[in-house]
Amino acid sequence: MRITPTALTKVAALAAMLAGLIYIVIQFIHPADVVESLTTPMWTIVHVLSFAEAVLVMIGLAGIYLRQVREFRVLGLIAYAMFGFFFILQAAFNFAEAFIAPLIAVDAPQLAVDIVGLFGRYPAVNDLGPLAALPQVGAVLYVGGALLFGVSIIRARVLSRGAGILLIVAAVITPVAGALLPHALERMAAIPMGLGIIWLGLSLWMDQRKTAAN
Repeated sequence: MRITPTALTKVAALAAMLAGLIYIVIQFIHPADVVESLTTPMWTIVHVLSFAEAVLVMIGLAGIYLRQVREFRVLGLIAYAMFGFFFILQAAFNFAEAFIAPLIAVDAPQLAVDIVGLFGRYPAVNDLGPLAALPQVGAVLYVGGALLFGVSIIRARVLSRGAGILLIVAAVITPVAGALLPHALERMAAIPMGLGIIWLGLSLWMDQRKTAAN
């Protein structure tokens, strides 16, 4: 098997498309962030999928960034670092949700709920230390990273500008949904983000096909 930049870029494109699809699907099957959910098979399945999605997004973002690294310049580097670091945090948190939270749910159910409820806007009973700041840090990286990444896509004029615009829209919708909607409906704000990531992956794939044809 010959490994080439074109082949690796296509892998990144496929990773982005698959990640975006998983990101959308898990919003519809995510169990409630309550202690009764933590030991169910669906809880593990959803968070293993979420972990896989975060890893796939990081692969996809790397390919998207490297394809237009010259055009992205400093702003694009900042955007890539912010957006990428969010998914690193997501992967770590999803791993803990899938494999650690169920283990402590039996002996320390309140602590387990406090941890998994961080992004569900449930007030924690226990002192979670630095973990308590994770939702705020994550929000800045997610919203700010997506916003700047979308702007960088538009400015670069390499991949689809529509995908960049959709990332910006998704970034703007997310805090609005968080402020106005209950958590179960707030999840739906992830759909335009997932679509934007799929679109970017598809645009990268088509760009590579066009480059190969030339």
